[in-house]
Amino acid sequence: MNIKISVLDLAPIVQGGTATDSFRNTLDLAQHAEKWGYNRYWLAEHHNMAGVASSATSVVIGYVAGGTSRIRVGSGGIMLPNHAPLVIAEQFGTLASMYPGRIDLGLGRAPGTDQLTARALRRDLRNADDFPEQLEELRAYFAGDVENVRAVPGEGLDVPIWLLGSSGFSARLAGQLGLPFAFASHFSPDYTLPAIEAYRSTFTPSPVLDKPYVMVGANVIVAETDEKARYLATSQQQQFLNLIRGRTAPLQPPVENMDYLWSEYEKAALERQFGSAIVGSRETVKAKLEDFVNMTGADEVIASAHIFHHDDRLHSYEMLAEIVSR
Repeated sequence: MNIKISVLDLAPIVQGGTATDSFRNTLDLAQHAEKWGYNRYWLAEHHNMAGVASSATSVVIGYVAGGTSRIRVGSGGIMLPNHAPLVIAEQFGTLASMYPGRIDLGLGRAPGTDQLTARALRRDLRNADDFPEQLEELRAYFAGDVENVRAVPGEGLDVPIWLLGSSGFSARLAGQLGLPFAFASHFSPDYTLPAIEAYRSTFTPSPVLDKPYVMVGANVIVAETDEKARYLATSQQQQFLNLIRGRTAPLQPPVENMDYLWSEYEKAALERQFGSAIVGSRETVKAKLEDFVNMTGADEVIASAHIFHHDDRLHSYEMLAEIVSR
C-alpha cells in the first residue's frame, strides 16, 4: 500500500488509571511508532472529558517530541477559537525552535468540549465564528506581518499549518488557502467524501502546496483475529455511547456483549458513527484499509485506536505498520 500512516492520540485515561499513566503510555507508544515507521504523531485538544488527558496539547507535544528523535509531532488539533493567536504562535514557535523540522500545527474551529466549558475557556463566545480571521492573524505572526507585535519565538519560522475539519467549512478554507487538510472521518464518516471533494475542487496552489494533500482520520484496531479485534473495539464503543448519553468517563474495559449496555436506538446511532471503523485481523484490516484509501484518495491516514490495555494498543499499531509496509 503506497500510503503514509500516522497516529492520532488523545492520551486516554483508562478506568483505574491516572493521567500520569496516560502520559507514560503516550510516550511509549510514540517511541514505538517512530521505530515502526509512522510518519507523524498528533495529539488532540479536548476539555472536560474524564477519559482524555491531552487538554494541554502544546505541553504534551513537547513531552513527546523530547522523548523521540525523528517522528513529526503535532496537534490534531489545537482548537484555535479557544486561544489567542499570538499565544499559539509563541507556543508552536517555541516547540519548533526546540525540535526543528518536526512540529506540525493542526488547527480546528470547534470548541473540543461542551458549551459551558467553551465559555470557561474563551470567556466570551461572541467571537466563536471568526476562525478565518484568527487564522489570518496567526499566520501573520509567523510571517512577521503584525505591526508592533512580534511572536518571539515564532516569527520567521516555518511551522506547517494544517486545517482540520468534520464538515465542509474548513475543507473549503484549506483549499482556498492552499493548505493541507485533515478530515475527521473517525467521528464524522458521512461527510468524508463531500468534504474531500470540497477541498480538492476549491484548491488553489500556494507557496505551501502546489497540489492538494489530504490526510484522513480513521478508527483502526488490529488483533490476531476478527473476534479479538471486535472485543477490543468495545472500549471505544462504550466511549461513544457515553458521548451519546451526554456524559464522560475514563476508557472502560472491553466487554463480551454490548447488547447489555445500549438500547436499540443507541446501537443504531453508534453503528452509524462507528460503522466505518477498520477493525479486524491483519487480513481484514488490510482489505478494509485498501478500500478506504481507494475510496478517499487519501495521501495519508492518521489512525486512532482507543484500546483499554496498553499492550493491546501497542500490538494493534505494530500490526498496522506491518500491514502498510508490506
